[in-house]
Amino acid sequence: MTLGKLMPVLIAAAAIGSLTVLLATALVVADRRLRVEEDPRIDAVEDMLPHANCGACGYPGCRPFAEALVSGDALPGRCTVSTDVGRSAIASFLGVGLGAEEKRVARLACAGGSNVCRSRAEYTGPSSCAAATLVAGGGKSCFWGCLGVGDCEVACDFDAITMNAQDLPVVDEDRCTACGDCVEACPKDLFSIHPVSHRLWVACRSLEAGDELLEDCRVACTACGRCAMDAGPMISMRDNLPVVDYDRGEQTREPTLRCPTGAIVWIDAVVGARKGPAARTVVRRSHRPAGAT
Repeated sequence: MTLGKLMPVLIAAAAIGSLTVLLATALVVADRRLRVEEDPRIDAVEDMLPHANCGACGYPGCRPFAEALVSGDALPGRCTVSTDVGRSAIASFLGVGLGAEEKRVARLACAGGSNVCRSRAEYTGPSSCAAATLVAGGGKSCFWGCLGVGDCEVACDFDAITMNAQDLPVVDEDRCTACGDCVEACPKDLFSIHPVSHRLWVACRSLEAGDELLEDCRVACTACGRCAMDAGPMISMRDNLPVVDYDRGEQTREPTLRCPTGAIVWIDAVVGARKGPAARTVVRRSHRPAGAT
């Protein structure tokens, strides 16, 4: 190949090489002038966090939370997964207060276990509430009720949820970190995150009304409205369900006293959900057969 034919190739190669060097130089200069030095305390604080990346603190992971702690936008008390010793260590390291953050937990808006709520069909398929829901809403007589397959238990990385003998999830408040995984996992939207001080609780999500509901579920809310009458402005009836506004008045057990089914309960910190004296006593512990009355 003659020099004349090689010249265009050489010129093109030289141009590309020059452009590459120019761009590389520009990137190096930009990196040096625009670089933002990161506070080394962020790495230290991140190492002191539990690395659960659960989001319970309100941040998408432990790294963003560490950044917020170092910048002063958050206090260590927001990490509900860490221990008291761990939170105190972070506070001491940063020279800040621990922060008073009320513990939050997951609450289930259903008490219709297999002993009180009958099934209208037997679901066979993948062992998943999400899969069962796709088949006509699941096999439960109450369309809104917990299907009891345990997607929430599987989703919980902190072993805070266990399925009881009646195929109903039970939340261990001491283990619960309010990460919200159960909220996302439940296809019936029965879980929500609440401060532990929210002790007055509606354990039902059915939007129907009338005593005939008890044929399907003995603990269903029948929309009688007694709790709303006894609670004053704290409880209002919406879509046949009592809704508790925790900002309107002081919580007492009064609204639970006349509830005929125990659909509204008082969650005791030690013994769990307590029904009022007017609620029907549930004797059955075994599975309630389809068609039972």
